[in-house]
Amino acid sequence: MAEDTARRLQARPIAVTKAAPPVSTQTILLIITLIVVTLYVAADILMPIALAVLLGFVLTPIVSRLERWRLGRVPSVLAVVVLLFLAIIGFGAVVGSQLGDLADNLPTYQRNIHTKIESLRSATASTGDRGAIKQATEAFRDLKQELENATGGATPAQQGTTAAPAPQAGAAATPPRREPVPVRIDQSDTGVFDLASRFLGPAMTPIATAGMVLVFTIFMLLQREDLRDRLIRLVGSGDLSRTTEAMNDAGERVSRYLLMQVVVNVTYGIPIGVGLWLLGVPNPLLWGLLATVLRFIPFLGPVIASAFPILLSFAVDTGWTLPLLCIALFVAVELFSNNVVEPWLYGTATGLSSLAIIVAAVVWTTLWGPIGLLLATPLTVCLVVLGRHVPQLHFLEVMLGDRPVLPDEAKVYQRLLARDPTEATELAEERLGTCSPVELADGLLLPALSLAEQDRQRGTLNPEGRQAVAEGMASLLDELSDTVAPAGDAPHVLCVGARNNLDEAAAGLLAYLLTGRGTRTDVVPCEKVSSRTIASLGTAGVDAVVLSSLNPSALGHSRRLVRRLRLHFGPHVPILLCLWSAHPEADVPERASAETDANLVATGMAGALAQLEELSIGVVAAPAPEPTSPQP
Repeated sequence: MAEDTARRLQARPIAVTKAAPPVSTQTILLIITLIVVTLYVAADILMPIALAVLLGFVLTPIVSRLERWRLGRVPSVLAVVVLLFLAIIGFGAVVGSQLGDLADNLPTYQRNIHTKIESLRSATASTGDRGAIKQATEAFRDLKQELENATGGATPAQQGTTAAPAPQAGAAATPPRREPVPVRIDQSDTGVFDLASRFLGPAMTPIATAGMVLVFTIFMLLQREDLRDRLIRLVGSGDLSRTTEAMNDAGERVSRYLLMQVVVNVTYGIPIGVGLWLLGVPNPLLWGLLATVLRFIPFLGPVIASAFPILLSFAVDTGWTLPLLCIALFVAVELFSNNVVEPWLYGTATGLSSLAIIVAAVVWTTLWGPIGLLLATPLTVCLVVLGRHVPQLHFLEVMLGDRPVLPDEAKVYQRLLARDPTEATELAEERLGTCSPVELADGLLLPALSLAEQDRQRGTLNPEGRQAVAEGMASLLDELSDTVAPAGDAPHVLCVGARNNLDEAAAGLLAYLLTGRGTRTDVVPCEKVSSRTIASLGTAGVDAVVLSSLNPSALGHSRRLVRRLRLHFGPHVPILLCLWSAHPEADVPERASAETDANLVATGMAGALAQLEELSIGVVAAPAPEPTSPQP
């Protein structure tokens, strides 16, 4: 029995899992093109599904709350759908009644508009009865006549009234000849079905779309767990952790965005309605509701919502005070909503950059029209989440997300490399407002120099680039320095660059920190500590020497320099070896201490200052106590 089992196991093929090959850029572009074409061609099918998913995000928390109240899945869904219909019907009833009241008052508004035009015409009149409006009207009429003559023909009415050639003397006058008018008999079918399709056809499309959205929404709410499981199985059942995280991230962001959008729109529509009521604009309830609903449409919604009441204010008031007050009201509420309410409520709700929102609105409107403009932000949020959790689509998060694309140290390095130390100084000053100078050096400036050193080791940073970074760092430290010159009896430290000007820039950064602590420092370039020139370096009054190196792997070079410095300054001057790019938990400091003659080894600015403090160098002097008046 055991032998048969072993024989079967040996005969069974063993499946070997192979790593999936990386997807090329051409394949990704081809997939994106196919997706865009599919979205455009299948818009009639995909738009109702997208709207249903959006409604599902909105209604799912309400359904879940009713289920927790032990109402049941089907009754909860039906109750939510009925409440949604009642809200839509109530909104339509209010809007319809307001529109009816507005239509009853249109004749009065028409007379006001005529009065305002007459006042404008009289105000702009220049000489006699020829005002600016009349002159503009006549100019357009003359231009139209010239264009018609230039195109070589007149209208049939004009041809019928064209004067005939003048009759010769003695000849009887003949009446002008008129062109015959063609008569066309329309024999098209004018039955009931044809009239119904002609007039009801345009209205059936939105009704059918609304019905499809309703059906999809109900089934998504009823079977949301089953749909979730199917989506997980389709997208990534092999990586449940990443798939679940991506779905939770997308759902949370979209739901939070929609909730915050509702709050923002309500806080926008209520002040608009109240303000229009106080100003005396008719039907303020209608305009407040429209402002609340239309603001769901990005960019165009507030413009459309403000256009109607502003135009109505022109018709209501015979003067110009009310229209100007309406414009001021909309501008003030819009500015307050954009600059106060939205940043306070949204925060990082969507994770989209401002440019991404604009581009998304343009793209989705081109693909799906007005509905695409409504769905632009939620759909783009899903794309950003997809790019965050799928490595092959990471470029979506880089292009559309609001996360910083470059870390601050990379920004500083790039600005120094571009010979723009001003912007790098601004970044450093902004960071310095929230941290100490030592934390600034260890967390921002030293990592920027480490990036430059890494590029130098790879051969991608030429000598001109190294010089630009070193000079820019020196200029940045000059701008940050606000300390006075140390006292003459303060400790004196030499900060030596080990190999190149990048090491010298790191030495200058340590000198900046030591100077702020009351220590006299001198930055020594690597050329002055060579075997031929080190003899010219003075030794009097030197309390410590710090050797700065951004390349921790070059221990052989550091060992030779430490030995040279030891022979020149003698055993009484301590030497601190700073390996800035070395990880503090690695064994590099221990190996450097064992392989070199350095007294101390440090891997960061804070560690270097602590090592020098042990030597009583770079210690901030305590302020002298204030003299106290003698007790009576």
